[in-house]
Amino acid sequence: MKTPWGEPALTRFPEDPRDRLRAWDASDEYLLRHLAEERVPLDGTVVVVGDRWGALVTALAAHRPAQITDSHLTQEATRANLARAGVEPGAVRLLTTQDPPPERIDVLLVRVPKSLALLEDQLLRLAPAVHPGTVVVGTGMVKEIHTSTLALFERILGPTRTSLAEKKARLIFCAPDPALERPGNPWPYVYTLPDGIGPAAGGTVVNHAGVFCADRLDIGTRFFLRHLPAGRGGRVVDLGCGNGVVGTSVALADPGAEVLFVDESFQAVASAEATYKANGVPGHAEFRVGDGLVGVPSESVDLVLNNPPFHSHQATTDATAWRMFTGARRALRPGGELWVIGNRHLGYHVKLRKLFGNSRLVASDPKFVVLKAVKR
Repeated sequence: MKTPWGEPALTRFPEDPRDRLRAWDASDEYLLRHLAEERVPLDGTVVVVGDRWGALVTALAAHRPAQITDSHLTQEATRANLARAGVEPGAVRLLTTQDPPPERIDVLLVRVPKSLALLEDQLLRLAPAVHPGTVVVGTGMVKEIHTSTLALFERILGPTRTSLAEKKARLIFCAPDPALERPGNPWPYVYTLPDGIGPAAGGTVVNHAGVFCADRLDIGTRFFLRHLPAGRGGRVVDLGCGNGVVGTSVALADPGAEVLFVDESFQAVASAEATYKANGVPGHAEFRVGDGLVGVPSESVDLVLNNPPFHSHQATTDATAWRMFTGARRALRPGGELWVIGNRHLGYHVKLRKLFGNSRLVASDPKFVVLKAVKR
């Protein structure tokens, strides 16, 4: 990536030489070019929110910025990109969306996230650290910046305007107003589960901002909950756990099960833990932010439950699902099962047969299928 501060070599994470997707885009380049051309002072506390793969903080590493991200994969990509660029350890402070933010921010750079809720939560958390002299610049592709995006900046921080578009990217400029009366933070959001979905019916869900379907149970999970295996016990993994309602349902049905909740989102794992505790489940559970089942011992798991995502930011890809399925096969004991829900058109049965040698349809409706693969 060409920047005013050099040309760092950047990769996404996990690194794959076959991956044609770049670790940066035109919005990253536009923001960095603006900082240099406008000679924005970077000698104070610089905070970068939503940096996708560490491109921004790698370019700005000499100014010792702090990165705030919801993504474990982003943190790992950032570490790798910083090391590749020869940045000294500790030059960039890596924070998660669950960590306390810096007490004072002099330059706030925001890579607009896909989730408007996550943007709202983060701006509200960071607003007390912003002062009248703080330089606030957001960036994103034109298709990612909407009227509602600008309204959030205006409502939480102060008067907001946008730049002209360049290479389908746009900048957001916000002038902090210390007299602004900010709204309270509505996150995390709590709601009650509907009837007819098995052991979790009537239970409580706690959703931190940015977690999929924050204010209601999505139809795919609802269908999955009605067809979960019963009374399996043993070591169970809710892989890509989101708000944890699937793993919590298993634990409610079988208190003897040991459930591991795993997600690459810090917001998701915090939601899963809060959901589990809110329902008073008596069993044992573990909550882990990580790259799928990396770090889980081979042949140590009896059941993996998975609703894999098929988007990586704006890109549609099956790479995440394939890695999840591969990790599940390694972690499962012989005879262990992977249960997957997905949209019909995604064709997960083909991947499961290729990997496991078998795939059975458990349930289906016009939109979704629940599939089971057994490790032989």
